[in-house]
Amino acid sequence: MRMLSHHFCSKDLLALVMCSSTWLSKVKPLSAWYKFKSYYHTQQPEQDRKKRQADEEHKQNTNQGPSIGSPARVQKLIASQSDPLLAKEIFDLASQEPDFQHSYATFHTLILKLGRSRQFSLMQSVLSSLKSQHYSISPSLFSHIIQIYGDAGLPDKALKTFYTILEFNMKPLPKHLNLILEILVTHRNFLRPAFELFRSAHTYGVLANTESYNILMRAFCLNGDLSIAYSLFNQMFKREISPNVESYRILMQGLCRKSQVNTAVDLLEDMLNKGFVPDALSYSTLLNSLCRKKKFKEAYKLLCRMKVKGCNPDIVHYNTVILGFCREGRAADACKILEDMPSNGCLPNLVSYRTLVGGLSDQGMYDEAKNYMVEMMSKGFSPHFSVVHTVVKGFCNLGKIEEACGVAGSILSHGEPLHTDTWEEIVSRILEWDAAEKIGNTLVELIQAEIKPETRIVEAGARLGEYLMNSIKSKSRKG
Repeated sequence: MRMLSHHFCSKDLLALVMCSSTWLSKVKPLSAWYKFKSYYHTQQPEQDRKKRQADEEHKQNTNQGPSIGSPARVQKLIASQSDPLLAKEIFDLASQEPDFQHSYATFHTLILKLGRSRQFSLMQSVLSSLKSQHYSISPSLFSHIIQIYGDAGLPDKALKTFYTILEFNMKPLPKHLNLILEILVTHRNFLRPAFELFRSAHTYGVLANTESYNILMRAFCLNGDLSIAYSLFNQMFKREISPNVESYRILMQGLCRKSQVNTAVDLLEDMLNKGFVPDALSYSTLLNSLCRKKKFKEAYKLLCRMKVKGCNPDIVHYNTVILGFCREGRAADACKILEDMPSNGCLPNLVSYRTLVGGLSDQGMYDEAKNYMVEMMSKGFSPHFSVVHTVVKGFCNLGKIEEACGVAGSILSHGEPLHTDTWEEIVSRILEWDAAEKIGNTLVELIQAEIKPETRIVEAGARLGEYLMNSIKSKSRKG
């Protein structure tokens, strides 16, 4: 572009770019230069050239300027450029023409193009040029600029943009305030500046709304400043700003993080009394906290109340309570919850069964664990190999080798291979059992069923061979 400017005036160059932008994008710059030069100096008759020159001089004398196209055409050309620097150069060339005025759409397009390519200094220069124009500025322009600085990790620039809005004789909107607050609070060092902007926003003609309070409440809760968050929540009522479900949830989550679960439950009751319907995440937060605090009666009561209060418990809620009961050694109660799920319109999933089987095994309830394992497989779920190993080992430790082999047989018949550790557990126990011959056939059947390409029984093979040799010696003595 600069090479061409040495041979042609800006008017000719702009006309070339506007009429041949598509062609220039596909042809190498040097080739484009020779074709353009040949067109002007060899293909056009001298008489036509002189006539054009006379016409241009006449237009200059009458202060009409050259015909370079409409502002809309320039805007379209700038928008089509993938190179933001080339778009800026086209903008500057058009600006040099007498009586030419860019449209607001051109400014808007170029500012965003430069900003998104991180050409911030050029973006600001175009924004400064826009300030001197008498356009009706779209508020979305500043929303985009603020977001551009936020995406670039420049919260200070985003904050400065808020005051730039005032320089355009515009009042910032709540969406500008909230967008800046959202960007500032993601940076720990800018939490206080965000709070100061929030408190002084009314002096600039913009009032904080519910979303503004939610942004700051969430930030202070995550920062551990629960007292400030609670103060903001109460302040909403004093300023006649209605909180929403998210407002309550944010504060309940903050209370639960501080282990103040009773206060969180009271807040839920206040929420219900005011006619709000808590969302699923609010209930999940409380259920998880109640279980961690070992308040299982309250957790189960809350689970039962959900449907009455307009929020049907889902699989996450049930699994949260099942896990809480199993962690505290109350797997039998967890079984009741799982049995109640279908009648409440929620079917147990893989996590439900795995959690329950693991909890039952941890409490030594291996028969119940085996039954639920069989049930989950009948519904198409595969138990984790660690769960299977725990149940098999538990039966073996109790001397119930036949039950252990029964679990292994169920797993194999379901098409799942046993882990090597599980095979070793079974074989080693058989070798120590006085009545090994009673289940000899069962073991052989299991081994035969397990021999597949993906089978892992290499380590168990040695002990299996030892078992067979002992069996042969035992029979030879009897004979």
